[in-house]
Amino acid sequence: FNGYTILTMPPPSSGGIAIIESFNMIHSLENQLLNQPYGKLEYHSPQQIHLLVEVMKHAFADRAEYLGDADFVPVPIERLTDKKYADRLASRIDAQKTKPLKDYGRYLPPQDAGTSHLSVMDSAGNAVACTETINLTFGSYVVVPKYGIVLNNEMDDFAAISGKPNAFGLIQGKANEIEPGKKPLSSMSPTIAVKDGKAVFSAGASGGPRIISGTLQVLLNMIVFGMHPEQAVESPRIHHQWVPEDLLIEKELFEQVGEKLKQLGHATKQSSGLAATQAVSRQPDGLRGHSDSRKHGGAAGY
Repeated sequence: FNGYTILTMPPPSSGGIAIIESFNMIHSLENQLLNQPYGKLEYHSPQQIHLLVEVMKHAFADRAEYLGDADFVPVPIERLTDKKYADRLASRIDAQKTKPLKDYGRYLPPQDAGTSHLSVMDSAGNAVACTETINLTFGSYVVVPKYGIVLNNEMDDFAAISGKPNAFGLIQGKANEIEPGKKPLSSMSPTIAVKDGKAVFSAGASGGPRIISGTLQVLLNMIVFGMHPEQAVESPRIHHQWVPEDLLIEKELFEQVGEKLKQLGHATKQSSGLAATQAVSRQPDGLRGHSDSRKHGGAAGY
């Protein structure tokens, strides 16, 4: 994408497929609809945000429909990440308005929380993007005696009954139903961008399904809009996961474009803390990293 090789996480995480599918749709929009690079659009203009939201809705609809543990269900990875498939999805995007939910897919996407991400890079060209989770805050509330390890409650990432709501009131598809030995679907999206054989960017996030949208926006900010990690991470963000219909927009940006996006048919809602992202980039003068002020992390070098 834009000259970078994207390395990211496969199933049972949904994040990698969703991010690659989103990049492919953005590339398709450049050719089909915009007739110019996506990065030429005014940053955080209603048009730029609207197109990104439509891309997110298609990616999240496919996440809910097709993704699960590839050892148990046929996950169409090649089709979902194929550029011709992205061309078909992009051709259905209207630059002037959003569409009804049914035009994107059938199932509601799951959530998770209680997650941390770290990005690391060194002078030799090595990079790490690592996301870990216990799912909800304090996971299962069960601690291993003597060791103090909090056990996760990742089981809630499964669809206990296909078509029935989970603890969040969200509905999921058959691909993510519970089976013995099966791994539940997550949103983790640790991603590394490589150019000329060297890792250039490392990014990821915590925050349930907002991990995907947060990581996508940080990567776009660095790769397409030329931002340093500090700008890319701290820039106001949006989130749309297809269902519910709400387009969540952080306060500063909501005040600028909320009303204009509502005119395009979006159900806009002011929000705060849309994921917590971490990023590192390789610059000509060295390495730069930033940890999101939305969550009390930190950046360090030695």
